[in-house]
Amino acid sequence: MKRLAPTLILILLIGGLIVWYFWPTPASSPGPTPPHPTPTAAPPSSPQTKIEIQKSKIPASERERERSTLADDLHSPATPPRRDLQLVAEILATFRTNFPREGNPFGLNAEITAALTGQNKLRLALIPPDHPAINRTTRELLDRYGTPYFFHAESGTKMTITSAGPDKKLHTPDDETFTP
Repeated sequence: MKRLAPTLILILLIGGLIVWYFWPTPASSPGPTPPHPTPTAAPPSSPQTKIEIQKSKIPASERERERSTLADDLHSPATPPRRDLQLVAEILATFRTNFPREGNPFGLNAEITAALTGQNKLRLALIPPDHPAINRTTRELLDRYGTPYFFHAESGTKMTITSAGPDKKLHTPDDETFTP
């Protein structure tokens, strides 16, 4: 019995230390909610700039209303149609920078547009879902002539983007194609 007492005390001490170590501690004070990350868009002139996730005190409902500025000049009358293709390529490059293991978004135009408008793991909307370049019915990204862009993934990091041009028909002489 005398040998059992020190062993029992040692077991109780170890058990007490384990319970103390893993016991949840109460919050010190009910202060403001913890900061949430919010995407901050890179300027469109630097496609390889990674979008930083910064700490913000903006609640999630308000953060969803924040707008990316990457697509602001898309379909601008002040720029040529080729610039639209370059902007879309820059948006895709920014997507790849934020999702390096996945590379380009994949699928048809509607699936690629969904990924660029925030239907991705980070809920990062590089193009606002209500942008005028997005068809409200098909949810496809349209060129300035109202025709869906044609995306062709050359690889995980290279995407060819084609606009059907003013005649709105693919594979005709007025098509504009951009491969970064």
